Amino acid sequence: MKTIDPLHKPGHAAGSPVYLAGRSGQGGEAANPRRPYVRPMAGWWRRNPFFVRYMAREGSALFVGAYALILLVGLIRLAQGEAAFNGWLAALQSPLSIAFHGLLLAVFAFHSWTWFEIMPKTMPPVRVGGRRLPEAAITGGALAAAAAASLVLFVIVRELAR
Repeated sequence: MKTIDPLHKPGHAAGSPVYLAGRSGQGGEAANPRRPYVRPMAGWWRRNPFFVRYMAREGSALFVGAYALILLVGLIRLAQGEAAFNGWLAALQSPLSIAFHGLLLAVFAFHSWTWFEIMPKTMPPVRVGGRRLPEAAITGGALAAAAAASLVLFVIVRELAR
């Protein structure tokens, strides 16, 4: 019975450089004088403004995660008792923490804006009266809905705190 070698290319002898190039341990690189093209990956996202913006949006998610950890620490301190929670609150009132929260506010605003900006590109087309709704209307409507929900939440929290 004849065995079939999956790396054998029709028209090439078993000892030819093309045949040996695909075999590991048999001089694959040495047998083939041509080097394969290796696409440079360093800084690929800096060459196109679209990808720079994409990476900035994705990088801003790290700040969202950092703030989630801050809130998690606050929850743990609350579970540890009043003194631990008050210590956490005092740490949040330090100038460094206030500056960090200012940075977080700016990053969250950018993250939210870019999230709502890509919304029309990721959702199915919305048709009103037989015409496709413009992207700006979808983004503006989503931002308005988020602002209204934030305002309602602010009023509820303020009333509960009284």
